[in-house]
Amino acid sequence: MKNTLCEKARTQACMRWDNVAKPLHSLGRLEDLIAQIAGIQETADVQISPRCVLVFCGDHGVVEEGVTQSGQEVTAAVAGAVIEGTANVNLMAKGLADVFAVDMGMARDVAGTIVRKTAYGTKNMAKGPAMTREQAEAAVCAGMELVGEMKKKGYLMAAVGEMGIGNTTASTAICCSLLHLSPEEVTGRGAGLSDAGLSRKRRAIAAALERNQPDGEDPMDVLSKVGGFEIAGMAGAFLGGMVYRMPIVMDGVISAVAALVAARLCPEAKAFMIPSHMSREPAAERILSELDLQPILHADMALGEGTGAVALFPLLDMALRVYGGVHTFEHLGIDAYKEYGEKA
Repeated sequence: MKNTLCEKARTQACMRWDNVAKPLHSLGRLEDLIAQIAGIQETADVQISPRCVLVFCGDHGVVEEGVTQSGQEVTAAVAGAVIEGTANVNLMAKGLADVFAVDMGMARDVAGTIVRKTAYGTKNMAKGPAMTREQAEAAVCAGMELVGEMKKKGYLMAAVGEMGIGNTTASTAICCSLLHLSPEEVTGRGAGLSDAGLSRKRRAIAAALERNQPDGEDPMDVLSKVGGFEIAGMAGAFLGGMVYRMPIVMDGVISAVAALVAARLCPEAKAFMIPSHMSREPAAERILSELDLQPILHADMALGEGTGAVALFPLLDMALRVYGGVHTFEHLGIDAYKEYGEKA
């Protein structure tokens, strides 16, 4: 199995774009994404539906440090809403994708989730490791295997989102470790912290980094010491995209942190990641720059749940209709545009 894009299919996709009756490359990054998906699927006959959204859910012991505006009960409540079909991501995904809640490590059980629970929430990372290395590895493997299960069910594309009160604290700590940044540089307000809450959050992250000393050169060490079960599951999903050759659409900053972990574990996995939007969280731009991924949407979103990823679906659908349409130079009986100079 090759863990790289099929260059033949990608090139054929680019040639097909050049035959569409329009100025060359005039759909910009949308053309690039369709060509990338062709490389992932190993065919220029790109198909991206049916697709699913996997909302990975987990709880965090670090909420004990007062780093959130709400308690862990909200994680379960939103997971329940996803199952009922009433959550924000369900409303945005209506007619676009099937949405599943995945229990990677919630503090309570919620009927109807896809259960891949590693433990009932992480431990307080400000006082010790969030989880064991074995737990982190198990959660990553579970996320990877879930992508394989979704592909067997016929899904051709998956988006990864998350729900977990306290997970911007964990994801920021991971970002600090892997990118060698300080909490002051990349800590955001998450779901809406006061100035005092933001200070507590920064102190908790600094304490976790000081106490646990995660090794920034060992992504699994970082994940186990300051991560979360849902973050580990998403990292596994990004690896699963490579293993099962399924395009995986990123959501916001927490999804991006998981993608960064996956890329550090296996750099080839990056080619199978589809960026969606630029989160307004401070760490987002740093992480996407490190991954060398350019998001399409700049809408100042920071909702989570996979909503930003879902927002990309209609744009991909529109691009694919043009890509597979009959509005070609040949169909119109006119000469094709020629390439002069570099691609704009």
